Amino acid sequence: MINSSDLTLSAIGTDIKRKSADTLVLGVLKNDGKATIAASPFTSETTSSLEQSLTALGMSGKADEATLLPGVEGSKAKVLLFIGLGIAKLSDLTDEQLRRAAGSAARQLSNAKTAIFALPSESVERVAAIAEGIALGSYRYENQRSKKSDKPVLAEAQIATAVATSKDVPAALKRAAILGRAVRGTRDLINAPANLLYPESFATAVKDYSKPLPLKVTVFDEKRLAKDGFGGLLGVGGGSVRQPRMVKVEYSPAKAAKHIALIGKGITFDTGGTSLKPAAGMHAMKSDMSGAAAAFQAVAAISELGLNVKVTAWLCLAENMPGGASTRPGDVLTMFGGKTVEVLNTDAEGRLVMADGLAAASLEKPDVMIDIATLTGAQMLALGLRTAGIMGNEQVRDDLVSVSDKVGELAWGMPLPEELRPSIESQVADLANIGERMGGMMTAAVFLEEFVGEVDGKKIPWAHIDFAGPAFNEGSAWGYTPKNGTGSQVRTLVAYAEQLASN
Repeated sequence: MINSSDLTLSAIGTDIKRKSADTLVLGVLKNDGKATIAASPFTSETTSSLEQSLTALGMSGKADEATLLPGVEGSKAKVLLFIGLGIAKLSDLTDEQLRRAAGSAARQLSNAKTAIFALPSESVERVAAIAEGIALGSYRYENQRSKKSDKPVLAEAQIATAVATSKDVPAALKRAAILGRAVRGTRDLINAPANLLYPESFATAVKDYSKPLPLKVTVFDEKRLAKDGFGGLLGVGGGSVRQPRMVKVEYSPAKAAKHIALIGKGITFDTGGTSLKPAAGMHAMKSDMSGAAAAFQAVAAISELGLNVKVTAWLCLAENMPGGASTRPGDVLTMFGGKTVEVLNTDAEGRLVMADGLAAASLEKPDVMIDIATLTGAQMLALGLRTAGIMGNEQVRDDLVSVSDKVGELAWGMPLPEELRPSIESQVADLANIGERMGGMMTAAVFLEEFVGEVDGKKIPWAHIDFAGPAFNEGSAWGYTPKNGTGSQVRTLVAYAEQLASN
């Protein structure tokens, strides 16, 4: 289910004359009619000749633009791949632009098992950005094809850099490899078809992947869910022959100073239930489990990195289908912990399973709770397809926005307006599962906040990530982001854990 294939990352010096590879990757600055190679490893004469060829071919240096040329004297590489950096001056290059350029090059490599990346890399931070871009960009999903592509997948990447011998480089490369593996694993889960990835098989995939890691996995089946009162999961999953699951994944280092709970929405397919969605575009609803996939792979990466912070993931898995046992509009469900919810729209199902997860996670009194979900179409209307919305406790929200900016995953902090709370009042239950349509992303977060527990009379610090747009890319690939499952927010969650562990 989750491809375990890996990528070898290493750093070498800038003298590449004797280094063999299928492809040598070089960056090109954005220009007005004359191509300029950034950090060229060749002689001035060879560089000038290559730049003339690129100019004649019309290469502009814009982001994601790639041009191939045959290998030249001064390198043993068979092919040269020139990738646009998207900036006119090297002094303007950011780590994220470099990360995207490396990822775009890795994504567009053809017939290359090995590659040398001779991109601007004058610091360990730049090496890390290039390594992450390569690890994120070198992805291909062929799990369901009867015949795999004849084109090789990048297996070994060397980064040419003047800081190759720095003592900090090995750790940076290891981190990049772990992050890349986690993001690619998230994409594998998202891209899996719903007839193969359903709550039970998802739980099995988590157990199998976790075996070599310092993780404890507990699976709550439908009987345990009924016994413990997980009414949200049972109500949403009631219409499907694929019974719901709650999967608890724990990473517990002995001397952890802090405890983070991650709650992930795992609707393995969302038809809308009785409130059926339109058929157009419904195929993409296999991605409605992206939050659970990201939460799990974030915990896996955190455990591989050996961070000194306890992390517990609660994966709320259900399939939302119409059927004889489906929840109907007007039904009342009793959530874990006892609160009752009137279901006015069965297509607002994610918040129901997440309510169970938040209430269950609260019992352990973690220091921070973060839930992550492809929760609302309103998120895309408000922030587009590439920017996640983050709401909740101001400190946690702002910290998450800050680390997301640092790692290159777009996010925007949003408020929780108090005037939205009355709109989720119900005439027959404690709450209704839908409320004010305008500002629907925030209304959903206001609903979720009702299930965040307290410690000593104060709400547990909590944030909600709605990434309905960024989780699944139905447009063209760009940078290190492929079509379909993106693996968005895994790196943000890991970076947040790193920050918490260091404080």
